[in-house]
Amino acid sequence: MTGFLFELSFYLVAPVWLLMIFAPHRRLTARVAASPLTVLPVLLVHLAMAIPVFPELWAAVSSPDIDVFRDLTARANGAGAVWAQVLAWDLLLGQWMYREARRLGVHPLVMGPLLVLTILLSPIGLMVFLVVRAARPAHRSPAGGEALVRS
Repeated sequence: MTGFLFELSFYLVAPVWLLMIFAPHRRLTARVAASPLTVLPVLLVHLAMAIPVFPELWAAVSSPDIDVFRDLTARANGAGAVWAQVLAWDLLLGQWMYREARRLGVHPLVMGPLLVLTILLSPIGLMVFLVVRAARPAHRSPAGGEALVRS
């Protein structure tokens, strides 16, 4: 069952990633990417895998220690719970990047590969995106005035 949940966690987030990468201008994509609820299904999978190892999980997060964390991830449910959590956070990050790129007018041919990089190696994808974001000139607002784009 744990192996199934591990695989399911990826398939639950994949449709959102596919929309953002391959259909970035669709109204459906914008609506989906605007919702934090997209991570709810994978968080439920996280919960299903975390409950059986909750004491170990709590020990690993309440008093961080590399050996305790290693012991947690050596368990199938522990590794699965951490994986589902990573997928949920990566998806939220990807959704923010997608929305921010749309706001700044970053071309989808730039963002597609960046989103793929974020799926695979989110810290690197985020760093590259932050560089792209910082390099963007101020974007004009729809009313024609200069909009503040850096926060």
